[in-house]
Amino acid sequence: MKIIKNFAINLDSKTREQFDNCCEETFVHKASLMPDAHYGYVAPIGSVLITIDHIVPSWVGYDIGCGMIACKFVKENIVNEINLNSKIIFDKVNVQIPMGKGKVRSNKSVSRKTQDEFDKILKQFKNGPYAKDVLNMIESKSLLHLGTLGSGNHFIELGFDSNNKNVLWLIIHSGSRGVGHTVATHYMKKAADKNKEFEKTFSLETNSLKGKEYLNVLNFGLEFALLNRLEMAYKVRNVLRNVLEDEKLDFELWVNKNHNHIAFENGEYIHRKGATPAKLKERGVIPANMRDGSFLVEGLGNEEFLNSSSHGAGRRLSRSQAKTEISMKDFEKSMKGIVGKIDHTTLDEAPEAYKNIYDVMEAQKESVKAIAQIKPIINWKG
Repeated sequence: MKIIKNFAINLDSKTREQFDNCCEETFVHKASLMPDAHYGYVAPIGSVLITIDHIVPSWVGYDIGCGMIACKFVKENIVNEINLNSKIIFDKVNVQIPMGKGKVRSNKSVSRKTQDEFDKILKQFKNGPYAKDVLNMIESKSLLHLGTLGSGNHFIELGFDSNNKNVLWLIIHSGSRGVGHTVATHYMKKAADKNKEFEKTFSLETNSLKGKEYLNVLNFGLEFALLNRLEMAYKVRNVLRNVLEDEKLDFELWVNKNHNHIAFENGEYIHRKGATPAKLKERGVIPANMRDGSFLVEGLGNEEFLNSSSHGAGRRLSRSQAKTEISMKDFEKSMKGIVGKIDHTTLDEAPEAYKNIYDVMEAQKESVKAIAQIKPIINWKG
């Protein structure tokens, strides 16, 4: 008997139908819809689908390893210093980190630490099964995409702890960039075989060569996404060192976690598409919007939620709806006091485009406990 739970807020019929279609697959035996759930690509964003012996590349989606990093800076008076230098910090980070759709590095130069870690994950990938054309893509593209933000709801943010205004936090939301997108496209087509409508639910058997290849390259993509966020964190830290004239300034890594993945646990394959892992005491970050920042959370290990929580507030309006229904005047007003890219190019990311984060957090209070809310000072988007 299948175990299916639905915790979604204001669930529309289109998203419900999409979730139901996923749950009807014979290899699915557990599923849960998170409070922020909304219509996505093949599977709803905010869904957790557990399978046995089958994996579905489209249920991870194009942005393999999309997730969050939270870094904590502790220094006397640092929040005040950030406020005083917010505009120059904003400009310098924009120069250091490529942001936006298709934006990559002009060269393959990354920090020594990141290069060493990249070499390790690439070597690990080569030790497993892989397709030669996928390896060629990884070797040619990866370093150009490493340390880049992307577009859409991806962001970099500096903010203060609502519980302690002397603590500065760096929050980054990004994934595996063009690397993950290329891999996802490749294996969605392989799963569909010769069916031209590959943008549907097609699975791979985990003991097949295609299945083993996908799991191997998926793991590379997940590790790459973690490394991508870390490299950007190093770049932001270096800007702060320069602007604040403090070469010893550093951060404590609080969490770096993917919310688009497949995890193999207890003989099951857990597909999370826009869902944050939330085992007992497990740390996570749930972003709200450009105005309300992010919540640092701790998992409560709730089995009904399949040890998961939302990955954000969830969209209330589609991007096209947001651009027609939200005025620039209202967007600018909602972002008062926050330095960021507040113009027509980011109007679809206005706070009003998202569900009420406080309602979402209330709906999952039995899955995660909020530790702190990080309120934005500076926000970067592509």
